[in-house]
Amino acid sequence: MGSQTNFVEGSHVWIEDPETLWIDGEVKKIRGPDEVKVQTSDGKKVTVNISRIYPKDEDSPADGVDDMTKLSYLHEPGVLHNLATRYQLNMIYTYTGRILIAVNPFKRIPHLYDAQMMEQYKGASLGKLSPHVFAIADVAFRAMINEGKSNSILVSGESGAGKTETTKMLMQYLAFLGGHKGAEGRTVEQQVLESNPVLEAFGNAKTVRNNNSSRFGKYVEIQFDSLGRISGAAIRTYLLERSRVCQISDPERNYHCFYLLCAAPQEVIEKYRLGNPKTFHYLNQSNCYELVGVSDAHDYLATRKAMDVVGISQNEQDCIFRIVAAILHLGNIEFDKGDEIDSSAIKNDESKSHLQIASDLLMCDSNALENALLKRVMVAPEEVIKRSLDPDGSIVSRDGLAKTLYSRLFDWLVDKINISIGQDLHSKSVIGVLDIYGFESFKTNSFEQFCINYTNEKLQQHFNQYIFKMEQEEYVQEEIDWSYVEFIDNQDVLDLIEKKPGGIIALLDEACMFPRSTHETFCEKLYQSFKSHGRFTKPKLSRKDFTISHYAGDVQYQSDQFLDKNKDYVVPEYQDLLAYSNCPFVAALFPPVQDEIVKTSNKSSKFSSIGSRFKQQLQQLMETLNSTDPHYIRCVKPNNLFQPAIFESSNVLHQLRCSGVLEAIRISCAGYPTHKTFDEFLHRFGILAPEIMKENNDQKVACELIMAKMGVSGAQIGKTKIFLRAGQMADLDARRSVILGDASNKIQKRVKTYIAQKHYVSVVKAAVTVQSVCRGILSCKTFERLKKDSASLKIQSNMRGHIFRRSYETLRLSVIVLQTGIRAMAARDKFKTRKQMKRATSIQAHWRRHRDFSHYRKLTVASVWIQSGWRRMDAKRKLIDLRVASRDTGTLKETNVKLQKRIEELTLHLQLERQLKAEMEAAKDLEISKLQYSLAALQGKENGFYEVSAPEPGVSEQSPMIITETQAQVEDLEKMRCLTSEVGSLKMLLQSAKQRADDLEKMYFEVLESEDRKRQKLEETERRVHQLQESLNRMIYSMSGQFSELKMLLCTTSTSMSSAAGRDAKDLDDDIYISSDTSTDSDFTFPAPASTPEKFSSFYSGAFQMIAQDLSTPEISGREEHDKEGAFDDYF
Repeated sequence: MGSQTNFVEGSHVWIEDPETLWIDGEVKKIRGPDEVKVQTSDGKKVTVNISRIYPKDEDSPADGVDDMTKLSYLHEPGVLHNLATRYQLNMIYTYTGRILIAVNPFKRIPHLYDAQMMEQYKGASLGKLSPHVFAIADVAFRAMINEGKSNSILVSGESGAGKTETTKMLMQYLAFLGGHKGAEGRTVEQQVLESNPVLEAFGNAKTVRNNNSSRFGKYVEIQFDSLGRISGAAIRTYLLERSRVCQISDPERNYHCFYLLCAAPQEVIEKYRLGNPKTFHYLNQSNCYELVGVSDAHDYLATRKAMDVVGISQNEQDCIFRIVAAILHLGNIEFDKGDEIDSSAIKNDESKSHLQIASDLLMCDSNALENALLKRVMVAPEEVIKRSLDPDGSIVSRDGLAKTLYSRLFDWLVDKINISIGQDLHSKSVIGVLDIYGFESFKTNSFEQFCINYTNEKLQQHFNQYIFKMEQEEYVQEEIDWSYVEFIDNQDVLDLIEKKPGGIIALLDEACMFPRSTHETFCEKLYQSFKSHGRFTKPKLSRKDFTISHYAGDVQYQSDQFLDKNKDYVVPEYQDLLAYSNCPFVAALFPPVQDEIVKTSNKSSKFSSIGSRFKQQLQQLMETLNSTDPHYIRCVKPNNLFQPAIFESSNVLHQLRCSGVLEAIRISCAGYPTHKTFDEFLHRFGILAPEIMKENNDQKVACELIMAKMGVSGAQIGKTKIFLRAGQMADLDARRSVILGDASNKIQKRVKTYIAQKHYVSVVKAAVTVQSVCRGILSCKTFERLKKDSASLKIQSNMRGHIFRRSYETLRLSVIVLQTGIRAMAARDKFKTRKQMKRATSIQAHWRRHRDFSHYRKLTVASVWIQSGWRRMDAKRKLIDLRVASRDTGTLKETNVKLQKRIEELTLHLQLERQLKAEMEAAKDLEISKLQYSLAALQGKENGFYEVSAPEPGVSEQSPMIITETQAQVEDLEKMRCLTSEVGSLKMLLQSAKQRADDLEKMYFEVLESEDRKRQKLEETERRVHQLQESLNRMIYSMSGQFSELKMLLCTTSTSMSSAAGRDAKDLDDDIYISSDTSTDSDFTFPAPASTPEKFSSFYSGAFQMIAQDLSTPEISGREEHDKEGAFDDYF
C-alpha cells in the first residue's frame, strides 16, 4: 500500500530495509515528484520512490500507545514499531480497537497474573486500564451477565505464540469471577488443561513449521448459571485433519499417538505386535520419525497418566491403543490384481499377516474384513450385487476404514473428556474460547493447507464483519456520514472455494466420484472454470498447481494428492463388520443404524468426501460463533528461537498478516483511519492558525476553521472527535513541520547570536587571565633554571673532588694490599725452606740409625759363625788326640768319662748360648724402643711442644750366667763392653737431646713474649683497619679490573700448592714473628720489594689470604688455619 502523502525536507519517514524490514530516516532532498533522498538512522543515504515510504509520528509517546487506533499513522511500520517498543518494556498486550494483540515474552513477568491484578480488572471498562487478557475476559463476562447473551473469545496464532497459556489465563480469570469448584476440588480450567496431553497425543502432529501443531480446532465452552457462577464446561472439536492418518509429506509426521505406541515398553509392543515406525506404511512416507529433544517413550507414559486423570479406565485405554495399532497394521496391507477382471487380492503373506493381526486387534472375522476391503455391495431395486474392487479401489477402501476408525476414536475421546469435566445441558449463558490453527503457507502446500486456509478465510470474514461493525458503531456514535464507506469483504474467495456447484470443493468432489479422474484433469477443470476469476491464478510451466489470493497473501497449492486425501467413502460393510465386533469398545464406535435410515440414505451415502465434511463442520462452527458476541485475541510469536527480548519484525509482520490484524488496519484505512479528539487536534495543529486559537472559539468550531484554512476536504467532524481520511494527517503534519522549521530557524538564529557573543566575551577574559598566568609561570621557570645551574656547578666541583679523593684512597689501599701479599709470600717461602731442612735432618738421623743397627746385626752374626768354626777346629784336634789315646783301654775309659763330662758341659754351654741369644734379642728390642722414644721426643720438639724426657730405663738386672768355658766368658765380656760403649753413646745423645729441648723451651717462651707485643700492636691498628674497611669496600668495584689478573694467577697456583695448606702452629708463629719485624707502627705500610721473588709464581693463594686475615682481625693465635686462609677472599 503506497503512500500518497506530500513530504517536505526534514520530514521523518519509514522506508523499507532488507535487514530490519523497516527503518526510520529523515528526508534530505526531494528529487522530482516521485523520488526523495532519505538519510536513515544508521547513517546511510538512499534514494527511494515516494510511494514506498510512510510518514513517522515523532510526537508518539516513548513507550508507545496502548491502543494502535490512536496512532497518528496507522500503517505497517507504525504498528511494528509500536509493538516492538512495548515488547522491550515488557508490555506484551496492545489493543487495536477491541482486538487484543498478545506478544509472547518467553519468560515469567512478575505480578502480571496474580490475584491482585485480577481484582484490579474486575468490573473495569475496556481501555480504562492497561491492555490485558483479563480485560477481554471481564468484558465478555459483563456482557454475558448484563445482556444475557453468550460470548466467545477467539484465540489464534502460530504454535508457540502462547495460545495455550492465554487460554489458561482466560479460564483462570473466569473461574475467579464464577468461583465454582469442580470434582475433587479442581477448578474447571484445571480439568480442561489436564485433558490437553490426551488431545495433543491424538490431535497434534509435526508440520514443517512446528513440532507440535494442532490439527483440529478446539472450542471450550464455559457454562454459567443464572447467577453468573460456573456450572460446567465442554470441549467441542472441529475440523480434524483426517487425511493425515493415511498420507503425510516429508518432513512432517503423522499424529503423535502412533509414534508413542511404537516407543512403548517392550511388553506393550509385543502385545500389539508392533515394531519400528519405519516398518509401517502410514509412518514411513516421511523420513522424520523422532523429534529433537522429545522422548516418545516418556510421552507415552505421560499420556497414559493423563488418561487416568480424565477417568479413562485401563480396559478402555487398552482398547484405544488396540485400535491405533490396528490402523498401523491396516496400512501395511497391500493389494495386487486378482484372477478376475477389475478385481484385487491380498498381495503376499506379509500382507495377510497384517490383515490377521488387524482383525485380531479389532476382534472381528479376518475373512469378513478381507471381503470388506476387496468387494462392494450394490443394492439394486430387485437384487443385491457384489462387485469386486481393483487394487486402487481396495487401497482407497482401506484408507477410508483407517480414517473412519481414527476420527470416531477421536470423537469418543472428546466425549469422554466432556463427561469427566461435567456439562450443564441447561445452561443458557456460555463463554466460548476458540483455539484453532492459523493460516499456513509453505513451499509445498497440499490438501491440508487448503482446508486450513479455507477455515481462516471463513474466520477472517467473520473478523472483518466484526471490525466493520465496530467502525460503524463509532461513526454512528459520533453522528458522521459514513454511507459511502466501502466494506472490504473476502466473499469472492469463499465463493471460489465453497460455492455450489462451481466451487473448488464441489469440483474436487466431482472429480473424486469419477474413477478415471487424475489431478491433471482436476486442474484442467479448475483452469477452465476460474480462468477469469481475480483470486485464482494458473502458475506458469505447471499443469498440476494453482494459486489462490488469500487475505494473508498468495498461496500456491500442489494438487498431486488432493483427490486421494479428499476421498472418504462411507462403506456399509465396515459398519456391519465392526458393529458386531467381539470388542465392546469397537462395537460402541459403530452403533447399528436403523434400516429406514439406511434405505433413505443409501444413495447419498455411497460417497462422502473430507472436503464436504470439513465444510459442514466449519459451517457449524460459524453458526456457533455467529450466535455469540465475539472477542478477538491475536497471539504473536516474536521470534523462532523462543528467547526473550528478541523481536523479529519480518516474523511478526507475517503473523499479523495471517491473523488478520493488517486486514483490520486496511479496513480502518478504507474509512477514517485517524481519530483525534478536538483537544488533541488543537494541541497538535493549533500552530497552523494561531489567530483562530486567540479568538477563544469553541473547540469544534476552531477545528472546522483550521480544516477550512488548510483546505482539507473529505474529513468528518463528529461530536467529540475529528475523523481524517488516509493521508490527511500526513499533509497536516508536513505543513506543521514547515512552520515549526521556520520558527526553529529563527530561534536558533537568536540563540546562536547570544551564545557567540557570550562566548567571545568569555574568551577575551580567559585570554587575559591565561597570559598573566603564563608570564608568571615563565618567570618562575627562569628563576628555577638559574638556581639549578648554580647548584649544579657546586655539585660538580664537590663531586669531582670526591671522585679524585676516592680514586687516590682506592689506589693507596690497593698498593698496601699488594705489598702485604708479596711480603707474605716471601715469608712463607722462607718458612717452607726451613721446614723442609728440618724434615730432611730428621730423615737423615733415622737413616743413620737404621744403617748402624744393620751393621751391628751383621757383626753379631759373623762373630757367632767365627766362634762356632773355631770351636769345631779345636774339637777336631782334640778328637785326633783322643783317637790316639783311645788305643789304650784305660785311656779309653778315662776318655769315655771325660767325653761324658764334655758332653754335659757342651749341653750346658748350648743352653747358655740359647739364653744369651734371648738376652741379646731383649737388649736389641730395648734399644729400638729407646731410639723410637728419642725420635718421638725430637718430633715433639719440632711441633712446638715441650716434653719431659722419660727416665732412661735401667740396665737389665739380670746378670749373665757364669760360663764355665773361659773363652766363652771372654767373648761375652767383649760383647758386654761393646754394648756398654753403645749405651754410653746413647746416653750422650740423650743428654744432647735434653739440651736441645731446653733450648727449644727457652725459644718458645721468647715467642710467647713476642706474641704479646704483636697482639698489642694489632689492637692499636684494629681501629684503623675498621675505618679503612668501609672505604676499601667502596673501592672494590673500581679496582676489580686490577685484581682480576692477580686472582686468576693465585687460582692457578693454588691447585699445585694445595698440599702446603696445612701448617704447624709453631711454624706459623715463627713466620708471623719474622714478618712482624719488618712492619712499622706509624703508617701500617710495608716497603715494596725491589724485584719479584723467583718463586712468586709458585706461591699459593693461602699466603694472601693469611695476610688479609692479619689485617682484619686482632686475634690471630686463637683461630684455625683455614679461617685465616678464607679471610682474604671474603675481604674481596
